[in-house]
Amino acid sequence: MTAVSDRTGAGTTAGSGFALPYQDDHGAHPLRDARIYADVGPLVTESGARLDGVTMAYETWGTLNPLRDNAILVLHALTGDSHVVGPPGPHHPTPGWWDGLIGPGAPLDSERFFVIAANVLGGCRGTTGPSSVAPDGRPYGSRFPQVTVRDQVAAEVLLADQLGIDRFAAVLGGSMGGMRVLEWAVGYPDRVARAIALATCAFFTGDQIAWSVPQIAAIRADPHFAGGDYYDGPAPLAGMGIARQIAHTTYRSALELDTRFGRTAQTDEDPLRGGRFAVQSYLQHHGDKLNRRFDPNSYLVLTEGMNSHDIGRGRGGVDAALQRIAAELTVAVVDSDRLFLPSQGELIATAPTARDLVTMHSDYGHDGFLIEAEAIAGVVRDAVAN
Repeated sequence: MTAVSDRTGAGTTAGSGFALPYQDDHGAHPLRDARIYADVGPLVTESGARLDGVTMAYETWGTLNPLRDNAILVLHALTGDSHVVGPPGPHHPTPGWWDGLIGPGAPLDSERFFVIAANVLGGCRGTTGPSSVAPDGRPYGSRFPQVTVRDQVAAEVLLADQLGIDRFAAVLGGSMGGMRVLEWAVGYPDRVARAIALATCAFFTGDQIAWSVPQIAAIRADPHFAGGDYYDGPAPLAGMGIARQIAHTTYRSALELDTRFGRTAQTDEDPLRGGRFAVQSYLQHHGDKLNRRFDPNSYLVLTEGMNSHDIGRGRGGVDAALQRIAAELTVAVVDSDRLFLPSQGELIATAPTARDLVTMHSDYGHDGFLIEAEAIAGVVRDAVAN
């Protein structure tokens, strides 16, 4: 495996003085950052585009045993990355997004398993994406190809090959990560012993695509978008902030937003005099948070990738695709999820190898798959118990 451990130019694009707070795939050092970088070679996407050199950034916990059969792959959601657990650091602006999941005695016990998490193809936390430097020395920008969920999994397969892992003891993830779990299980059935899919779907519905469309439009309509080639100037952060506000509304339940905020005004502001509602301030806050750590082009690429998700495409339909799964399948849904409806998990659980369909209660909506730590721990512990 070709592992890159020391790179220069962190936070800037080659040939540009524009700081990129979300792009750091050239600045990691093993003493400052837990990530490892693997050059996994070329990849041809489903659309026929060729990426000549794909770099995958990943983190690991635990030790791979001599039989190489104790590896578990954890797959992140839309704006996640390889930093599943742990505190913020020089290249990790936020704590682990599933803190408590991995470690000694944790649901994914690092004394038993070798756990891997990689930043997704098209992302902006070390793996090749639109803000990465292309072979000509300029950021890919608008030249970065359309990437499907299957393309993302194909890149993860290349990483597994380099690590010498022929078969994972388990592959797990939620939301967009759950989509990749299913693509692993359907597309590479002999390489997955257990599949754990949380708050996800077998295909993106018309309703889900409809929620994505205005998010994509908001970014593209930003005057700084420049057709996707904005890396030598201001980034289209206003557009991405709006996109995140739309998305975050779908991540939370109506009950939570109404109970938590209702019609309350933001402190010292009067909505009748141009002030904001508290829920408005809350959504703007989440938009601003994402703007400090994510690339708008990656948001577009990954959102459009989710729109393309359909495990039945080219395989005779969803039912036929589910028949391909050989892994022991665990499915979990959130009862208040209004983006990935529980009925979508019920469909996945019709696969012949499905051992369990768990309904997790949460008042938080879709984000319950990240927030309800006790329920998640129970699902994962049970799925990998044997």
